[in-house]
Amino acid sequence: MNDLKSGSNLEKVLKAGHFAFTGECGPPKGANVEHLKEKVSHLKGMVDAVNITDNQTAVVRMSSWAASTILVQEGIEPNFQMVCRDRNRLAIQSDILGVYAMGVRNMLCLSGDHQSFGNHPQGKNVFDIDSMQLIALVKKMRDEGKFLNDEEIDVPPKLFIGAAANPFADPFEFRVHRLAMKIAAGADFIQTQCIYNMEKFRDFMKMAVDMGLHEKCYILAGITPMKSVGMARYMSKSVPGMDVPDSIIERLRGAEKGKVAEEGIKFALEQIEEFKEMEGVAGVHLMAIEWEHRVPEIAKRANVLPRPEV
Repeated sequence: MNDLKSGSNLEKVLKAGHFAFTGECGPPKGANVEHLKEKVSHLKGMVDAVNITDNQTAVVRMSSWAASTILVQEGIEPNFQMVCRDRNRLAIQSDILGVYAMGVRNMLCLSGDHQSFGNHPQGKNVFDIDSMQLIALVKKMRDEGKFLNDEEIDVPPKLFIGAAANPFADPFEFRVHRLAMKIAAGADFIQTQCIYNMEKFRDFMKMAVDMGLHEKCYILAGITPMKSVGMARYMSKSVPGMDVPDSIIERLRGAEKGKVAEEGIKFALEQIEEFKEMEGVAGVHLMAIEWEHRVPEIAKRANVLPRPEV
C-alpha cells in the first residue's frame, strides 16, 4: 500500500487505466474499534479503497470520519462518505478539513436517507445543502482553495471526489441527466446503486456513453451479492429505487438447498465479467453488507487479484 499522504490510490488506479475494485464497510453501532479492524482486515489488499458509510439508513453508528482514520492507521485506503442530512455547511467544511488532515484522500458525497427510515425518526434533519451542492463545495475547496464564503483556505483538501448514481429510480430517462449534473458539479468518480437488472443498466450505460460522460468521469458499477431468497424479495419490495427482476428471485429459489448464497455469488461474478467488457464502466464497487469475510473469495474468483501497485 502506498503512503496515503501521497494522494488517492483509487485515483491512480483509475487514471492508469486499471479496472478498479472497491469495497465497503459499515462502522460498528458502538465504539468497538477491534470489531471494525477485524471487518476491514478481510478487505486489505483485496480492493483499491473501502467506502465507510455515514450513519447508513439513518441508523446511528461510529462516525464515518473516525472509522476512516482508523482505516488509514491500518494501511487501508478509505473512501469517506458524507451525507447532507446531519450537518450544516460549517460542520461539513470542518469535517472535510479534518479527514484530509488525518490522511483521507477520497470522499463520496451523498444526500442521506431520511431520518424517518432509521432508529431516531424524531431527529431533526439538516439538509443545509444537497449532494449536488456538496460536490461543488468540495471541488471549490480543493481547486480554488476557498471556503463556501470565498475565504481562503491555508492548506486546501486535495480530495478525489465521488458521487452516487441510481440508474433505476423513476423517471428512468432522467437518471443519466442527473448523473451528468453531478459530473458537471465536480464528481471525479461515480459509484452506482447495486445492480440486478442488467438489461436496464446496459441501456443506462449506453445513454451515458452516447453523452460522453464516461470520458469526463470514472463510473463504477455497484454489486451486492444476494445471500438468500428473502434478501432478494426484501430488496425487490421494500428498498426504494431498487430493481430486482423476478428472474433473479426465481434463479435463487431454484438453487439446491444450502446453495442459495453460492448462486448469489455466481450471479455477481457473471456481472463482474460483463462489466469488465462493458463500454464506459471503469470498475466495480462491491457492497458485501456484513459479508466482508467473503470478499477475498469473490475477488479471487473474479480474477481481479492482485490489485495493481501504482
